Order: sequence, then structure tokens, then C-alpha cells
Amino acid sequence: MTSPSNIGLQPLDVQAIRQDFPLLSRVFHGKPVVYLDSAVSGQMPAHVIERMAKYEREEHTNVHRGVSTLSQEATDFYEAAREKVRKFLGAASAREIVWTRGTTEAINLVAQTFGRMTVKEGDEILLSAMEHHADIVPWQMLAQEKGATIKVIPMNDAGELILESLDELITDRTKLLGVVHVSNVLGTINPVKEIIARAHAKGVPVLVDGAQAVPHLKVDVQDLDADFYVFSGHKLSGPTGIGVLYGKLALLEAMPPWHGGGSMIRSVSWEKTTYLPAPGKFEAGTPPIAAAIGLGAAIDYVTALGLDRIAAHEHELLAYATEKLAAIPGLRILGTARDKASVLSFVVDGIHPHDMGSLLDGEGVVVRAGHHCAQPVMTRFHVPATTRASFAYFNTREEVDILVSAVLKAIELFK
Repeated sequence: MTSPSNIGLQPLDVQAIRQDFPLLSRVFHGKPVVYLDSAVSGQMPAHVIERMAKYEREEHTNVHRGVSTLSQEATDFYEAAREKVRKFLGAASAREIVWTRGTTEAINLVAQTFGRMTVKEGDEILLSAMEHHADIVPWQMLAQEKGATIKVIPMNDAGELILESLDELITDRTKLLGVVHVSNVLGTINPVKEIIARAHAKGVPVLVDGAQAVPHLKVDVQDLDADFYVFSGHKLSGPTGIGVLYGKLALLEAMPPWHGGGSMIRSVSWEKTTYLPAPGKFEAGTPPIAAAIGLGAAIDYVTALGLDRIAAHEHELLAYATEKLAAIPGLRILGTARDKASVLSFVVDGIHPHDMGSLLDGEGVVVRAGHHCAQPVMTRFHVPATTRASFAYFNTREEVDILVSAVLKAIELFK
């Protein structure tokens, strides 16, 4: 595993950070909770919860409507959150930041606008073999509608994409390439900058699913040259119900609206409707105002901690947990890429992952068991499911030890 450089980095004060997370003080089944499921949803620090409560308690109204002080104030907070996302992603303009309900809706938006404009019968959409269902199903639906074909970039046994096949897979019929930045199952950090450059050399636009990347890595969409980049707030220590679509402004301006209604219009008559420019034309109806403000607060929180320091801490935990789990007889880790984020998926001989998940829960350890909305990955590795532990900046070595002890206890029960 490639280690992020931590030279000169001040280590995180994890014990102080843990005081910001109310859930970490809970007890499950008589045991202190060990939350190792940040890949499914990151926990929200009290700062984020309190900021959203303040909006609901003292500032609640609609945005972009009315001339009242309250409405103007709420609009300012809401748009300030958009600006925080712009800065966080390194986008050129806040107009390139579209609010959605999450990564899934963001990908569907691109599929149903840009995709419908671009993909025709006989065309091809290229996806990686480690995509989440959210970056498979929308494109399958579009391909079925248009008579197009889905092609797949394969991966090796370590869970790394075989990029030698890329130049052959990209043809003059390829209309879009979709790739996950970090695999939610394998933890693989894909070389998306290289993939984008190779796709662009053949005139193919790229959508990057960054849902699992933004909590762990610094992302600069201009440096990557991504055409579209999407993520969800709840992966980034923010609330559910809010997500982000970044798109290059020229592409967003060329795309038609997807949903119609209030807020996305310039004018409406019985004869004709004219739409706002991006991002407004993609944001019909009352938006998730509190959630957007909460996501802005979450970005403030992780930015203050420092993504470099977060990455260094999580990598140390990942290396420690990998060493400990890999030493357990009968346990196999899926995903041994050289460049990984803090995700560990594993299977144990003779124990179904769902049973392992339940047994770990009995020890207070929260993990996820299942196919992780990535069934093609399960098929590739010949397993029905895995148990997945995912680490965040508030986790500790002691919690890894508890995980390992709980796995050993489960194995003893099945002997």
C-alpha cells in the first residue's frame, strides 16, 4: 500500500476529536460502540448537527424567494455553502456546483441530460469493473433506451484496473467513461487523472464518482480535468439528502433541465418556459436548505482538521488493521491494491458475512455485511458478500484491536 507523506504533519488529536461525536459515547449490547462503517455513512460531528439545528430553530425559511431579511439571510447561508463546495473541489466557479440529493441522483441527472443528448444507437458507454450500482444502473437504463452498449474496464486479482486495455476499449463510439475514484468495496484509489487524460486524448468525457474519495483525499477537479465529479454529503461527515454534481460550465450550459418546477425558471407562460442558467436550471423546487448548510459546516470541519492529516491517520489504521486481520487463518482480504483508502473487506472460511456482521454487532462493533451495492465486484471475486470495516479520522488502534478480537471470537463460535 502506498503511504501518504506525513513528513512535517502534526498528528491528529484523535481523543479530542472523538468528543465531537455524540454517537461514540453510546453502548451497544453492554459494549462501547466501535463505529467502523464510515464508508456507508460518516458520523456527523456536533458542530454540523448544531449548525443545522440553528438554521431550523432561528433561520428557517425558503431561499431565492421574497425580499424579507429572513429569506435573504437564508439565501446567503445556502449560497455560502455552495461556495464552500466550490473551494473544496477546486472548481473554477460556484456555477459549476449543482445541488442534488446525493451521488445517485447526480449520476442520474447526467445520464438523463448529457447522456440523452450524446448517446445514440450503436454507441458505447465505458465503465470500470468496480463501479457502485449507482454508476451502473443509470447507464444501463440509458443504454437500453438508446440501443447502446456498456463496456467494462477489467481489474486484476489485487483489485486494480487493468489500464493496458483502456486504449483498445475506447473507440470512436465511446460517448462517456464513468469511473469510481475510490472503490467502496476494495478501497482501491484509481489513477483517475491518468484515466481522464487518456480518455480526453480520444475525445471522451469522464464522470468520476467521488463519494468514497472526498472524505479521505484532497480533490482538485481542475487538476484532474474531470468533466463531471459527484459525491454525497453523508460520506463527508455531513447529513443525508444532499449531494453535489460538479460539471464543467460549458457542459452544464449545454445540458437541458431534468426536473421542472419552481426556482429553475426565468419566465413561464402557457406558450413557453425559459430557464435559469446553470446551476439554477437543475434545481427545481424547494431545495434541502438545512442539509446544504450542514454540508458546508462539515467541509469547514474536515478542512480545519486537514485532509493530509486525515489521510495519514487513516492510512496508519489501515496498515495496522490489514496486518492484524491478514494474520488470522482462514480470513481473506479482498482488495490488496498498492494505493488504497481506509476500507477493509474480508471473508472468513465457513462463516457467512451476514453472520460475521451480526456477531461483531454483539461485540459493539459496527461494520457492514453484504454486497455493498457492487454485485459485479462480488462476482469478480467469487463471493456472495463480504464483511467490510471502514475507518475514519476518529477511529483508533484500540478499536482495531477490538475488531480483531471480535473476529477471532466469532471464528471460535463456528468451530
